[in-house]
Amino acid sequence: MEFQVFKEGKNVNDFTLCGAYLFGTDGVAIRKAKISFKNGLVKCKKPNKEAAALALLWPVDGFGKVLLPTTCLPEREQPYNLNVEMARAKLMQIINKREDWSVFGYDAELEALSKEIQALFVQAVQNIKEPSLASKLADKSLKKAIIFSEELATRHAQLLFDVRGKTHGFGRGCLGCEIDATQIDKPEYISKLLELFGFATIPINWSEIEVRKGSYDFSVVDACVSTLSRKKLAIGAGPLLCFSKEYMPKWLLSGKANFETIREAAYRFISKIVSRYASYINTWRVVSGLNVFNCFGFSFEQILEMTRAANMAVKAANDKALKIIEITNPWGEYHADATNTIPPLVYVDMIVQSGINFDILGLQMQFGENQDGMHIRDMMHVSAVLDYFGAVAKPVYITSAAVPSCCDESQIAGVWHKQWDQLQQAKWIEQFYKIAFSKAFIHNVTYSNIVDAKNSTIMNSGLLNEQFVPKESFKKMMGLHKFIFNRQINPKTS
Repeated sequence: MEFQVFKEGKNVNDFTLCGAYLFGTDGVAIRKAKISFKNGLVKCKKPNKEAAALALLWPVDGFGKVLLPTTCLPEREQPYNLNVEMARAKLMQIINKREDWSVFGYDAELEALSKEIQALFVQAVQNIKEPSLASKLADKSLKKAIIFSEELATRHAQLLFDVRGKTHGFGRGCLGCEIDATQIDKPEYISKLLELFGFATIPINWSEIEVRKGSYDFSVVDACVSTLSRKKLAIGAGPLLCFSKEYMPKWLLSGKANFETIREAAYRFISKIVSRYASYINTWRVVSGLNVFNCFGFSFEQILEMTRAANMAVKAANDKALKIIEITNPWGEYHADATNTIPPLVYVDMIVQSGINFDILGLQMQFGENQDGMHIRDMMHVSAVLDYFGAVAKPVYITSAAVPSCCDESQIAGVWHKQWDQLQQAKWIEQFYKIAFSKAFIHNVTYSNIVDAKNSTIMNSGLLNEQFVPKESFKKMMGLHKFIFNRQINPKTS
C-alpha cells in the first residue's frame, strides 16, 4: 500500500515517520512490515495481501501531533490519500464510541459541529480525484473531529465520574502512587505523599534483591514497609517478575539456565518475598510486561506457564493477597518488530482461557517518550483502549500513569494541544483520571512518581519538583482527592 501525504494541499517531500506501524483487522501489529517515505509517498510493504491499517504520529492543525490510525484498507495500485484516510478513521471511531457510550443529543452547538465534520468529509470524498482539494477538506474535517472527539469523551466521562462520586463508588485506595525508595526517609516526601494518596506501591527489582543466588537483601523494601505501614497506607509492591534484563539477576542471565531452572528460581524468590511481607503487603504486581519483555526467548506456552507459576507462588505464600498481571504497552505496536512477544489482548485472552488464577489486570499508561506505547494519543483514543480491556471481566488498575511537565525531548513523542508545561500536565491528569474513573471496572489509578527523579521513565513527570515544590498537577490532584473523599468539591473540566 502507498499513501500520498499532503500539507496545506501540497504534496510533501519531507515527512518524518514516527511511531509508524501496520496492524490488521484483528488489531494485531503486522510483523515483518516495512514502512518508508520517499517522493511524497508513505510506502508500506507487508508479508500478506490482507487489509491493513497504518498508524503514525500525525500533525493536526490547532490540536497538536498525536498518534492516529487509518481504517483497515485493501491493497491497491493507486495510492491512498493519507489525509483523507486519517479523517475517515477518526469519524468512524466517533460513530462507534457514540454507540458504545449511548451519547446522543448533546447541546445544539456540539451536534452542529458533528454535522459540519461529516459534511466536510463527504466533500473530501467527493473530490478524491483532486487529491490536493480532498486533503484540504479532510484536514478541516479531522481538525474539528478530533476536538469533537475529546469533548465527547470528556463530557461523557464527567457525567459518569460525578455519578460515581455521589454514590460513593470509590475505594479508599483508589488514588495511588509508586514511591521512590531513595526518598522514603524524608519527612517532607512522606507528608506530600499522604496529602494525596491512600495507596502506595513499593518498586521491586529482583536483580537488586538477589544479587547472589540464594542470598537476599531486603533492606530497602524493609525500610519502605516500616515507614508506610506506620502511616496506615494500603501497600502494594512489584513487579515480582519482569523479564527485561535490568530486572533479572546477573547470575541467572550469565548462566545457561533452562526454563525449568528459571521457573524454580522465580518461584523461590516470589515465595520468599511474599511470605516475608504477608502481614503488610496485600497487593502484588506479580508479573509485568510478559507480553513485551522476554530476554530468555521463552515460547508462548512457556510465558503462560511462567505466569501461572508466579501467581501460584503468591497464592501459596499468602492466600489473601491480590494478584495483578500487568500489561505494558496496551496498544501492542511492539509486536511488529520485537520477536518472542505476544499482542496484549491475545496474552490477556490466553491467561483467562487457561484458567490462571489472578485478581486484577494492570495497565501502564505513560506518555511523552519516543518509544512504543508512549506516543501521545487523544483522549478518545485513550478512553477507547481502556474499554477494550474492560471486557476482560476483571477489575482493572492503572498501575502507572505519567506525562511530562516540560517539553525537553518529549515533543518528539507528540504534542497534546501545545507543548508540555505544568498547566498542560495538570489538564491532562485531570482529564485522564476522570476518564479512567468514569469506568466502573477501573478501581485504582497509580501515578508513577510524586517527585521528579532522574531515573523516571518519563522525565519531569513528577507532581513536585526536586525541591518538593508543588506543580500545578499536584494542585489539580488535590482537587480530585477532595471530590472523591470529601464529596464537597466537584472540580470542573478545564
